[in-house]
Amino acid sequence: MNKCTRTKTWLWCVFVLAVAFGSSAGTVKTTAWAGRATDDDWAYYGHDAGGMRYSPLTQINRENVSTLKVAWTFHTGDVSDGHSDRKRSGFETTPLLVDGTLYLTTPFNRVIALDPETGTQRWAYDPKIDLDGDYGDGLVNRGAATWLDSARPSGQPCRRRILESTQDARLVAIDAANGAPCTDFGKGGQVNLRDVSGYHAGWYHMTSPPAVIDDLVIVGSAIDDNHRVDMARGVVRAYDVRTGTRRWSWAPIAPDQSVAAASAKAFRSGAGNAWSIMAVDPERDLIFVPTGSASPDYYGGLRPGDDKWANSVVALRARTGEVAWGFQLVHHDLWDFDSASPPLLAALRHDGKDVSVVIQGNKSGLLYVLNRDTGKPVFPVEERAVPQSDVPGEMTSPTQPFPLAPPPLATQALSADEAWGPTPEDREACRKTIAQLRNEGIFTPPSVKGTLMVPGNIGGMTWSGYAFDPQHGLLVTNTNDLVAVARLIPRAKYDQRGSHTEDGDYGDQTGAPYGLYRRFLQSPSDLPCSAPPWGLLRAIDMTEGKIRWQVPLGSMQDFGGAHKQQIPPGSISLGGPIVTAGGVVFIAGTTDSYIRAFDVETGKELWKAQLPASANATPMTYRLGANGKQYLVIAAGGHPKITEEKLSDALVAFTLP
Repeated sequence: MNKCTRTKTWLWCVFVLAVAFGSSAGTVKTTAWAGRATDDDWAYYGHDAGGMRYSPLTQINRENVSTLKVAWTFHTGDVSDGHSDRKRSGFETTPLLVDGTLYLTTPFNRVIALDPETGTQRWAYDPKIDLDGDYGDGLVNRGAATWLDSARPSGQPCRRRILESTQDARLVAIDAANGAPCTDFGKGGQVNLRDVSGYHAGWYHMTSPPAVIDDLVIVGSAIDDNHRVDMARGVVRAYDVRTGTRRWSWAPIAPDQSVAAASAKAFRSGAGNAWSIMAVDPERDLIFVPTGSASPDYYGGLRPGDDKWANSVVALRARTGEVAWGFQLVHHDLWDFDSASPPLLAALRHDGKDVSVVIQGNKSGLLYVLNRDTGKPVFPVEERAVPQSDVPGEMTSPTQPFPLAPPPLATQALSADEAWGPTPEDREACRKTIAQLRNEGIFTPPSVKGTLMVPGNIGGMTWSGYAFDPQHGLLVTNTNDLVAVARLIPRAKYDQRGSHTEDGDYGDQTGAPYGLYRRFLQSPSDLPCSAPPWGLLRAIDMTEGKIRWQVPLGSMQDFGGAHKQQIPPGSISLGGPIVTAGGVVFIAGTTDSYIRAFDVETGKELWKAQLPASANATPMTYRLGANGKQYLVIAAGGHPKITEEKLSDALVAFTLP
């Protein structure tokens, strides 16, 4: 089980369970890619079906963004502080705006419709989930999807549907007009998603919105890490959006036929699940699926081979579920390097030709740009030799794929002499700790001795993802930069009563010959052993594959209580950016509870506003009518794993005076 033994050790106990880039690249120029959302609306989690998170609205712009004021605040009432058996809540929704109504989801899976001008509630739907379930992510939901039945006459029930996948593994469809269940969908407006091999209540759940393409609604799943070898398989399923009838299913991982027959026959694993947000391309009949690690995360001796298609981005034919192509970002993952960031569909001009691409990053901090039709890298990727495991029974991949451009967006190596701390004593303590670990840079396998994980398992790039500005050819992303330690504990020792005494997190990995211990590396002052900034906002020039600018994002000065010493800028962040045609990047997600605006061309901070709690969510923006006001909306609820943080249930809207 995942256990954190000391809440005082803020960096590990707060974040371990939270989760969720040369000249050789050639010449690339960008061209605009038109999504299917209208200018005024926000109809998908990422604004358009391809997830660019780019709004063409310009009323709020670089010149006037500093005058933004709160227009209204809506309180959902759905908050859990984690007392008794109920998990803490995290308000991570990104609302949708369609047909003049704002739709949001709460941590309790309620769907609420609001007047987008005043924040007044129009209706609410409650699927009545088991709020006391053992959900590893806490009580979390990141949003819903919507579908319009153009064949159904206007005014008929469920002409527009709101679709949500729930924590207790159901898919619900409700009428966007009044919140009533769509009774023609499944049984009474819902479909049971629990009919998967290895299902375990709570450990198998849903946190992300489903994807919609044509007349299909497609769901992945969230599967808790490190409980067992034989976790549920991360099957992806498509349902008829009118009837709820299953059309197809696809399982990402299976025994690798390239390994010896005996090893393939003994293959034991699960997960490889798509827990993040998917992107779709209706014109190509493709859905792009980001997958996570196979189970258990840190020992792969029972899952020999590359474990395809875990840790990948896979293009599926929407009508059939057949694989069109796949690209694996991490072979035989041993580091929890999920493809947590959503795929992003854009268009570039490369070597004189227009190229439709998929942009995919992951927790390793590496960013890949792939041809949307073939999955072949647009910027070159090379397989490089990586360190090999010294753990008996482990079968490490000899190589890993490294893009030549853009450069890595997280630290890839840290020597003992580079250890950081606010005092000489802190630095020496960190130096000694790192010197005792196996440490050969990124992709150093976990060991019985203990291995330095560079970066740690919250990124790089997390589910926060990125936004693409087609006007300037810039990809904007927030990244985390922390190192961690992972140690495998032989089963007999791990199972001894009273053996779990160290500060950090333990994973049972039941069925494997090793249990797991892991934690982020901190000095005696509880600050990271890696040098700041620990959180950055970056803009990557997709023409040249180079970083255009980078700035520290937020501050951890007051995190976990007042610090006597001055804490350098740069906060861990969970919750991504959006970009507007007004030249502004909006992002929250930091531990200091601010939402900020940055100049997309320079990275200059233009505005910030204090929120009721940290906003671990991606904002959205919309305009009401051709001559109406533009609004910026963010969910601010705190984080389900940060026990030191204030919780809230506030959806906050900003507009110009």
